[in-house]
Amino acid sequence: MERNISNFDEYKKEYAKSISNPEQFWEEKAANFTWKKKWDKVLSWDFTKPEIKWFEGGELNITENCLDRHLEKRGEQTAIKWIANKPNEQSRNLSYKELHSEVCEFANVLKNNGAKKGDRICLYMPMVPELAIAVLACARIGAIHSVVFAGFSAKSLSDRINDATCNILITADGGFRGAKITPLKDISDEAMKSTPSIEKCIVLERTKSRISMQSGRDIWWKEEIKKVNADCPIEIMDAEDPLFILYTSGSTGKPKGIQHSTAGYMIYTEYSFRNVFQYNEGDIYWCTADIGWITGHSYIVYGPLLAGATTMMFEGVPSYPNAGRFWKIVEENKVNIFYTAPTAIRALEAKGLDFVKPYDLSSLKVLGTVGEPINEDAWHWYDKEIGNGNCPIVDTWWQTETGGIMISNLAGVTPSKPTFATLPLPGIQPCLVDEKGEEIKGNSVEGRLCMKFPWPSMARTIYGDHKRFKETYFSTFKNKYFTGDGALRDENGMYRITGRVDDVLIVSGHNLGTAEIESAMDEHENVCETAIVGFPHPIKGNGVYAYVICHNTPKNEDALKKEINDLVTKNVGPIAKADKIQFVSGLPKTRSGKIMRRILRKIAEGDTQNLGDTSTLLDPAVVEEIKSSAQ
Repeated sequence: MERNISNFDEYKKEYAKSISNPEQFWEEKAANFTWKKKWDKVLSWDFTKPEIKWFEGGELNITENCLDRHLEKRGEQTAIKWIANKPNEQSRNLSYKELHSEVCEFANVLKNNGAKKGDRICLYMPMVPELAIAVLACARIGAIHSVVFAGFSAKSLSDRINDATCNILITADGGFRGAKITPLKDISDEAMKSTPSIEKCIVLERTKSRISMQSGRDIWWKEEIKKVNADCPIEIMDAEDPLFILYTSGSTGKPKGIQHSTAGYMIYTEYSFRNVFQYNEGDIYWCTADIGWITGHSYIVYGPLLAGATTMMFEGVPSYPNAGRFWKIVEENKVNIFYTAPTAIRALEAKGLDFVKPYDLSSLKVLGTVGEPINEDAWHWYDKEIGNGNCPIVDTWWQTETGGIMISNLAGVTPSKPTFATLPLPGIQPCLVDEKGEEIKGNSVEGRLCMKFPWPSMARTIYGDHKRFKETYFSTFKNKYFTGDGALRDENGMYRITGRVDDVLIVSGHNLGTAEIESAMDEHENVCETAIVGFPHPIKGNGVYAYVICHNTPKNEDALKKEINDLVTKNVGPIAKADKIQFVSGLPKTRSGKIMRRILRKIAEGDTQNLGDTSTLLDPAVVEEIKSSAQ
């Protein structure tokens, strides 16, 4: 295993090398892995098409690198440490040897049920070890996994299954989440009414809920496992073969299936995991994310297992049975590295120190945040009350599309600064541009954040829609990947992310497309048109604020608000429900019909004095009306 960067001077040398000779830099990293055939070419790229290829001609399987190659040295070491939702339920430790065996068995189950290389398989599961096992089993046989977060609705699930034409759905009878049971199989049944490509639905027993099983289509995981053994050779994959699709909300209503490749993703997630968190042999690492999001893919499953780490999975929520749950788990499992979202930190801070003080957090060495920029108050609380002032906090900036952490301090190695992601990782070449795409040089500047050179873990396309991939990420600014975020660079060259500049909200660290929420609301018979914006929320970071035009004046506004949010829950998921709904007679639009969201954002934020120029609006009077009725 390669050594981590250990001091700031070393970081500067490594960064300089990665920029002056990227191919040589990444070739050296690639040499740490098991390959079946060496690559012919390290990199070929063209952002105008866009086309990016890393380690072309190389052949490998990512699960051999996650599992098989560790068996001799660390076969008995815990690979996955699983903590159940209920505090009194037995947790589970899977060694590398046991995980390898279970992955092979389930890979054979998939093959028995017709799965083959290149098939798309959808996973809609709770946070149990079998989710990680299923992900790795797909990769072992060369099938492309598409994990859908188990909080999404039947409509969101069917949309994602149909977009990727998945032939197998893996789900569970239900999932425990806090005090609730999510009826995953019932939701899956509703989704499968309109998913003609699904041939088999494999069901894990978790909650022992009463469910219906359709003969010929639905099969039990536990019954299928009895039919197989643990001998499953790897499928040889090309370096550029797709590894997974992960859907993220777009600025149109149709979700985007972000497609990641095999080798580049593998090399970058392992390298970034080790260096950002300064992982060392024997550390207990816990990322509290869900595998349904990119954070769970890269930093619960792939990154840690590639590095031979012990990675923790938690089924529950931070507030169940009380707000001390995270800290109890840290104490009981002697967690060394803890990675969570600012939303969770703010929510736990709001509950007070009575839930923190009873627990011994002295095992912690590194703290991390992910999903959105962390605000200064939360950063200082996290530093003082959880880290006791001696745990570096890594404030990681990255995206589903980037595959891995792009801008972050390396724990205890490079400087940190509250609210700043700080410096790019080696191999990452960020730049700030103005509205015309001209690069803004120097420090103490602000602009739109772009990348001017490819990195190994970047997405290769949007599944089935390369044109949209180009339009979304590569057409705004010539020859650059546009992140969709604004950023500033301080006097020392450190980056701070200032937020989205497109129509995507980050709520509790999750990307939500405004168009997807609007189209759900528009389904209500009394809703004529909607506009969604974000507004500052003390816990979530951003809340969802909806401006709604009705066909008929609502007789009962509260009842209508509930009906509208019920539609959002049904079509998108409860995470996307509006925190505030304001009924209006019109929206501020330009003469070309474009909604001026910056005006709506300002009003939602309570800033009605600085709305900027409204003279270009078709009807400026509508702004006064919205202001006067604002909540």
